[in-house]
Amino acid sequence: MDQPIAKKSLGADTIAYPLPVWVVGTYDDQGRANAMTAAWVGVCCSDPPCVAVSVRKSRYSFGALLARRAFTVNVPSERYVREVDYLGLASGRDADKLAAMHLTAVRSDLVDAPYIAEFPLVIECRLVQTIALGVHTQFVGQIVDVKADPAVLDEQGLPDIERIRPIVFASKTYKYHGVGPAIAPAFSIGKEPGK
Repeated sequence: MDQPIAKKSLGADTIAYPLPVWVVGTYDDQGRANAMTAAWVGVCCSDPPCVAVSVRKSRYSFGALLARRAFTVNVPSERYVREVDYLGLASGRDADKLAAMHLTAVRSDLVDAPYIAEFPLVIECRLVQTIALGVHTQFVGQIVDVKADPAVLDEQGLPDIERIRPIVFASKTYKYHGVGPAIAPAFSIGKEPGK
């Protein structure tokens, strides 16, 4: 048996590949739709279904998340990478970011937050908990609904990752990537170890 190659220490850092690229939708204190790109995000509970989004206090969306106690998670497709990058670079304090990128805000009928019509998958969330972690505060949202464009649904009516074509982020190289085709069936390929 070959000796394993020793790993090189990279130190305590935010190197977790890949990170999803989500766009968080909120309303500001004037009722204007705003959106920010976030990668410090993920599913954090199955029952009740919840997602977590970590946001710095300096972000314009921070106050809106606390005040409105709701947000949407918008999963953009690769074709919107320029718009997504802009939504992370610009601030809602200075610009109507959605108008600048010709994106359409749609008022959720379930939570007090907008979602983006052009993005194929939307998760509507009610804020249930905030956790101060350091420079970020984690906002935990209970999922009240998931909406998908019919074009990204498979034959069973479920979102198909290859049709959605989501964007993922490499945190230290600062690059966006796409996802490739499926490589194996989950919860089954590992049933026969040693093959």
